[in-house]
This record gives sequence, structure tokens and C-alpha cells, in this order.
Amino acid sequence: MEKKEKEKLHRTTIGGQALIEGIMMKGPEKTAMAVRKKDGEIAIEEKVNKQRKWYNKAPFIRGTINFVSQLADGYYYLSRSAELSGTADDEEEEMSKFEKWLDDKFGDKLMGAIMTIAMVLGIGLAIVLFVFVPTWLYMLIEWAVGEANKAVIAPFQSLFEGILKIIIFITYMWVVSKMSSIRRTYEYHGAEHKTIFCYEKGLDLTVANVKPQTRFHPRCGTSFIFLVLLISILIYSVVPITNQMFIDTFGVSDMIAMILRVSSKILLLPVIVSISYEVIRLAGRYDNILTKIISAPGLWLQRLTTKEPDKSEIEAAIAAMKAVIPADKESDKW
Repeated sequence: MEKKEKEKLHRTTIGGQALIEGIMMKGPEKTAMAVRKKDGEIAIEEKVNKQRKWYNKAPFIRGTINFVSQLADGYYYLSRSAELSGTADDEEEEMSKFEKWLDDKFGDKLMGAIMTIAMVLGIGLAIVLFVFVPTWLYMLIEWAVGEANKAVIAPFQSLFEGILKIIIFITYMWVVSKMSSIRRTYEYHGAEHKTIFCYEKGLDLTVANVKPQTRFHPRCGTSFIFLVLLISILIYSVVPITNQMFIDTFGVSDMIAMILRVSSKILLLPVIVSISYEVIRLAGRYDNILTKIISAPGLWLQRLTTKEPDKSEIEAAIAAMKAVIPADKESDKW
């Protein structure tokens, strides 16, 4: 893209998420979901966004709050897209007496409770994989090098765990990208990015205009998560919370030191997420060598999490996008 073209870009706050056979787009005023049903029609559902509070806008506060809110929205729209597309239950099965009792007793509240539990379990699994496992593996290294050398390797604990988290994350994304059931979701992810780029360039939202756009977008959620991992390495290096520090300070055992370290890292997560949120906003707003360096790892990772979409997938992305574009174009400016 030429320099003049980049300067003309209308960088938008509109963002989306790939769903099951569809796309969710969130604009400044509305959120819309477009899902391809089994009969080929595109079902569109729109919702007016809740009014943003001061904490949704305040720097270094908004990051964690908006991230949790987006997780909750993501789970809801994934579940809803499964229902609309017909993939949730291809053949309606007869409910058991217990299931009927739950449905009669709680109704729609039951689905909300299930989604909440699923989100909590998902966050719990992420904490196990990216917080507990790296610390536990480091303890194995400590055991291997022996008691006399533990203090020597202690300064490198944060670096080791950070690199391991990145390896786990990339490996997970690579394995998932090989699953045929996920590929179409990644194609919708590509359609989402292409459609946003088409809108930012001021082009008419048509399949012909969307198709040539790049599927790699610097303000992607994948880039954000990768940025969180990178910034966590920097934070934990500046704030060297090591197992050895707890052992030297409190005289605790290795296992207690590990538990204290994991707990400290969990407490620092909101700080890391907030910093990452502000950094990715800066990277999305400006185009210079620094922001290119910041965006580069996430853009590379999108080679795994996005695939080239087909015409039907682009049509769904366009339908969702058109539903959330505000009348006042300045209101969605990044």
C-alpha cells in the first residue's frame, strides 16, 4: 500500500469475531451478527450497544474491563450462531426428564449460566496453560540443575516462562488450524479482516472489492493476545517475581514458592492486559517503524488464524458490517 493510500485510510473502531458459519461485527452504536443458515439465507440479528461508562474509556482501566466484556459477548454470539446455523443440533433429540426440569425451571437463564460456566472454565484453562504449566516446568529445570545452581538460573525464570508461553500458544494455534471443522471459522475470520480493510479504504462493500484485500489486520484479537504474552515477559522481567525470591524472603518450600509466584502473576494479569490494550490502540492509530515492529508478530500469527474466504463467507461479513456502520463516520474513528 502506497504512503498516500495509508494516509487516506479511515481507521475504524469497528471490530468483529468469526462465528460458526458467520460473523459478528461491533460498531460504536450497534452489534450485528450475520449467520449463514442451512437453507443458504443469511440471518442477521442486531443489538443496540449499552451506553459506554467512564471506565470503558479511561486509559489503563478500560483494557481489562473491555476484554472481559468482549469475552462474554464472544461466548454468547458463538452459542447463538451455532443455533442459527443449525450445527448445534442437526437432529433435535428428546430431552431427558432432568433436562426438561432444568428448561422449565430456569428457561433462558439456564443458557446464561452455562455460558458463564464455559467462560470461567475457558479462562481457568488459559491460566493453567500459560501461568501454571510454565512455572511447573521451570521447577523441573531447577530440580535438574540441583540446589547449588538454583540461584544462578533464577534471573532467567521470567524469560524462560515467557518463551514457553509463546511456544504453547503458537503450537495450540497451529494444531487447531489443522482441524477441518475450524478451517471455515478461520475463513470467516479472514472475511472479517478483508471487509474491515475495504471499509477503511472507503470502497463500496461488495464481494469484488473485499476479495483482493489482505486478511492480516493489525488490530486483530489474535495480535492482542500475542502482545499480552510479549508484554508479560517485559513486566515479569522488570518485576522479578521468582520462586527463589519467595524462598529467600519467606523461607518457604519450593511448592509454596511456586503457588505464591502463580498467584502473583494472576494478580498482575489485569495490569498486563491494560498495558497491552493501550499499546495495540497506539499501533492501530499510527503507522511508523515502531508500530510496525509491534504489529509484526501478531500479523505473522494471523497466517495460522485466518484463511482465504469464499464468496458466501464474504457476503456474511459484508452483511454484518453494513448493519453496524454509523451514520456519522467520525463516531467510529480509531
